[in-house]
Amino acid sequence: MKKDTEKEIEICDCCEVHENLLQIVNETLPEENELYDLAELFKVFGDSTRIRILFVLFEAEVCVCDLAKALNMTQSAISHQLRILKQSKLVKSRREGKSIFYSLADDHVRTIIDQGREHIEEE
Repeated sequence: MKKDTEKEIEICDCCEVHENLLQIVNETLPEENELYDLAELFKVFGDSTRIRILFVLFEAEVCVCDLAKALNMTQSAISHQLRILKQSKLVKSRREGKSIFYSLADDHVRTIIDQGREHIEEE
């Protein structure tokens, strides 16, 4: 392997295409729209405010007022982030009187966060 010192990326010394491996990749690679949707989902996790909201929702179903107080933010800012989380099907809501309570959409959300935490804690 040859090392590109400017970018610290290792590259091959030759250009040999491994057709058998490419065939496997082409057969198993998801469709472009699925890859796009997956990338969009992971973008949602790219904001620390949304991650903080999810951590609150790990513990309890809460309304916007509670989230705003817990995270020391405005209700408007919380509502904006909740809209994104809801559009991505990561949280759900229910109305109770004049209040709207938010909770995790399903256990997948916790699993994604738990695996992410596991990954960043690896040595």
